[in-house]
Amino acid sequence: MGELEGTYRVLQTPGTRLGSPTPAGISTLEPGQGPLAAAVRPTARTHVQVQLLDDSVEVFDIEPKCNGQVLLTQVWGRLNLIECDYFGLEFQNAQSCWIWLEPMKPIVRQVRRPKNAVLRLAVKFFPPDPGQLQEEYTRYLFALQLKRDLLEERLTCTDTTAALLASHLLQAEIGDYDEALDREHLQAREYLPRQERALGRILQFHRQHAGQTPAESDFQVLEIARKLEMYGIRFHTASDREGAKINLAVSHMGILVFQSSTKINTFNWSRVRKLSFKRKRFLIKLHPEAHGPHQDTLEFVLGSRDACKNFWKICVEYHTFFRLFDQPKPRAKAVLFSRGSSFRYSGRTQKQLVDYVKDGGMKRIPYERRRSKTRMSLRAPSADVLRQSVSFTEGMRTPASPSSTGASFHSVPTSPPALPCLLHSNDRGGGSPAGPPAPGARRPAAERNGVAAALPPGPPALQPCQGLSVESPHPPPSTQKSPPSLSPLGPAKQGSTPLLSPVLSDTGGAGMDDQEEPRYKGAPADEAYFVAREVLATERTHLKDLEVITVWFRSAAAKADAMPAELTRLLFSAVDPIYEAHRDFLRELEQRLARWDASVGAQAPGGPRRIGDVLLRHTRRLQALSGPFQRLHEVLPELEAASRRLRRLEALRRDFELQKVCYLPLSAFLLRPLQRLRHYRLLLRRLCARDPGPDPDPDPERADRRDALKAITEVTSSLQHSLVRLENLQKLMELQRDLVGIENLIAPGREFIREGCLHKLTRKGLQQRMFFLFSDMLLYTSRGASGTSHFRIRGLLPLRGMLVEEGENEWSVPHCFTICAAQKTVVVAAGTQLEKDKWVCDLKAAIDAARSGGDTALVPLGSLLCALPRRPASLPGSVDEVPLEQASEDDARSAQDSLEGPGQHRANTTVQVCWYRNTSVSRADHSAAVENQLSGYLLRKFKNSNGWQKLWVVFTNFCLFFYKTHQDDYPLASLPLLGYRVSLPREADGIHREHVFKLQFKSHVYFFRAESKYTFGRWMEVIESTSTLPGRARTPEEEA
Repeated sequence: MGELEGTYRVLQTPGTRLGSPTPAGISTLEPGQGPLAAAVRPTARTHVQVQLLDDSVEVFDIEPKCNGQVLLTQVWGRLNLIECDYFGLEFQNAQSCWIWLEPMKPIVRQVRRPKNAVLRLAVKFFPPDPGQLQEEYTRYLFALQLKRDLLEERLTCTDTTAALLASHLLQAEIGDYDEALDREHLQAREYLPRQERALGRILQFHRQHAGQTPAESDFQVLEIARKLEMYGIRFHTASDREGAKINLAVSHMGILVFQSSTKINTFNWSRVRKLSFKRKRFLIKLHPEAHGPHQDTLEFVLGSRDACKNFWKICVEYHTFFRLFDQPKPRAKAVLFSRGSSFRYSGRTQKQLVDYVKDGGMKRIPYERRRSKTRMSLRAPSADVLRQSVSFTEGMRTPASPSSTGASFHSVPTSPPALPCLLHSNDRGGGSPAGPPAPGARRPAAERNGVAAALPPGPPALQPCQGLSVESPHPPPSTQKSPPSLSPLGPAKQGSTPLLSPVLSDTGGAGMDDQEEPRYKGAPADEAYFVAREVLATERTHLKDLEVITVWFRSAAAKADAMPAELTRLLFSAVDPIYEAHRDFLRELEQRLARWDASVGAQAPGGPRRIGDVLLRHTRRLQALSGPFQRLHEVLPELEAASRRLRRLEALRRDFELQKVCYLPLSAFLLRPLQRLRHYRLLLRRLCARDPGPDPDPDPERADRRDALKAITEVTSSLQHSLVRLENLQKLMELQRDLVGIENLIAPGREFIREGCLHKLTRKGLQQRMFFLFSDMLLYTSRGASGTSHFRIRGLLPLRGMLVEEGENEWSVPHCFTICAAQKTVVVAAGTQLEKDKWVCDLKAAIDAARSGGDTALVPLGSLLCALPRRPASLPGSVDEVPLEQASEDDARSAQDSLEGPGQHRANTTVQVCWYRNTSVSRADHSAAVENQLSGYLLRKFKNSNGWQKLWVVFTNFCLFFYKTHQDDYPLASLPLLGYRVSLPREADGIHREHVFKLQFKSHVYFFRAESKYTFGRWMEVIESTSTLPGRARTPEEEA
């Protein structure tokens, strides 16, 4: 056996005997020193070379036997890197494999000949959302890492996506487009393998980035890359039990299995109970509820024991960093024998790191881009304003599975990588009046920290590999600015996700104090003025929604050439006249209100302070457009039928819905003209209600308002029944795309009633399920495989013959009730008593209607369910009930093939929000949301400061959409409001301002400030209509 660590034996020198005394004599040594002490020499030091992400090499002086943490600390200190825990140093072992330097292990025991080796700085942990990176310098280093991955062909993607990434990197390094300089730079520096083939595309994309700062370019690189399947993936070659060659990888969500470069399975951390290795075998032990009757341990064989242990260590570190709140305590050393590895992650977790940076745990120092030669355009803002990514959906988080004991993995509540409501910002707003910085100049620390950053992206970016057009359509007629290009950066899909991301960024946007608050100075006390301004604000939003069809979709359809000529003629002959009417109305309304604002001091009641005549002319013009409105009733069914027949048209719709401008499903925009009529009726009723009582003198303004209300009521009444049918059809179309395992959901006579989340009692306890109530059946589903937005059908219960019992005593489950169908009895539990009452009320009403309706012409329920792919025997699963996160990968792939590409889904749909917020929505709620639309400017309070940020906010479809100005074509971010509660700030909140309301869901709190008492009341009213939803779905007759 070797000697105990830390003890050393002094070897005897020649001529000495054991136990003999030290010879006496005259010595020139200092008192207390002996011959051995004199022989001790100063500790030798070693020079270690580290290659940084910009390819420069730094030399560090260390002791050979020091731990890796000493070198890491020196690197972080020299780079002034605050968010250092995302990074690590890697080196190549004898087999030329890259290995991470361990902080708690001596360097000489890891690196052979440290003085001759070159270590490499690299990103170790890739977060799913770049908004979690709070430092601009960190994002810069991440962009350099992605540049390295592109060149080393680790980040595989399509040629178009690679060219787009290279163009953003080029913009960050040399600034705005200059063809001669670009070609010279690309000839001297390589961004892509076989770069000469993509040269034309790189230059084409770079031309579109004029005015984009280096920080914005870095952010765009991260936004595009994070949606790629190979983002942050490092392959470890292995084989399964059958000997088939596969690749293993680890990410923030769990362990990934690839065949070649195609992902075939994902083991989420919440499903994993324990990870271990035995020689070359890597073992994954699953939770009992995750594997069902099949095997609970999966085995993979790697190339060697060292390779297996290395991959196991990476998994341990990833799990700890992303899943735990605090770093684990080090394992105590065994006295005699030790069993298993004592390896533990030794850094800070992501949560600890985020808290540390938010608390200002380190002084920020300006940094310099060593190779950047950015030339700022005169059109560019003067400061490097970065639109940091934020997610307004972090409230929609799912708890992870309970932690296990021993050496197993401990899980904590975290956000799933779905539902992201993240967009990215491409606007070029404001900046200080100062001129652009000189090339190579250091920026002030405030810029690095993003103090002047605007509110950023929300939903996840579209994967550029979908082949979307990157050319810009013609500019929208309602705006004078040039339109954004239809780049492959996706829309509301830009993720977020997944429900990950920090809360609303305090570093976004320009803050303002009371003096800068956008009030209407000297605005009239007449509330009719504020109603008129509400008409103006919502009209601006409505015109932008119409441009999604008349401008953006028209351009995409013309380029794809996928729509039949007859359908194209039908669609645009209906929408174009309506769009022109609204465009003219908006122009006249803006002029009238501008004159009204200018005449605040005047006392005359007429003249420029009239609004009724403008409304009357517009409503009468809408009355004359009965033909286009009637044709709109034909467009949606025809478009759905044509999409089923023509794959190219379905692909066009799917790709267009991935664009940022299409922040809602395409079918929702087609209903906007009809829904706007109901909104006009509501606003005119409110406007007429502000008029005083009968006046003996005739007032033309009041008469015009009443006539306008009468005209719009006639139009609305004539179209109401058709609108109810179209809204039902649009909802069925949306569900048909979200549900896997059902065919012919769209059937004559079938009506949607309610959707929402309930917990079903199974033999394994309560399981979360998504229920859908229709006029003839009740469906219940479970969430599809991770990374998809689909729900897999678990059961179908016909309403005819169904009974609902409300007893709770038998099952001892709160808020539960029993559904007794002809072939099956189901026990379900709601989250609250109110939710239970809503479901029971709607179920009983639907059962009574189905019983009294007699035989209908609906499709037989037995023919609705389609055959689902059989689960492979090698994967864990269950035949009847499977846990929440365990749906077959084959189910996910079949859904993606027939509906959407992998990972492409909208995060703010009611289905997704109901699932994560454990709530439900009825048809009546959807109808109320149509009438309670609202737009306008609000001030959003920063979380950790007294600053306020001005945003253009649109409330529609149970969601707040945030823009920088009303002229923007797509939202920066979104906040689904289902489950949120609106109230006034309390004293403890420390908000000493007027017209402030508070939004809260669990621990997520936001404060918004309105510009007047009227607008404050309106925002409170429309948001409360979402928070306190009706209890029963109304019939179409009641809605009409």
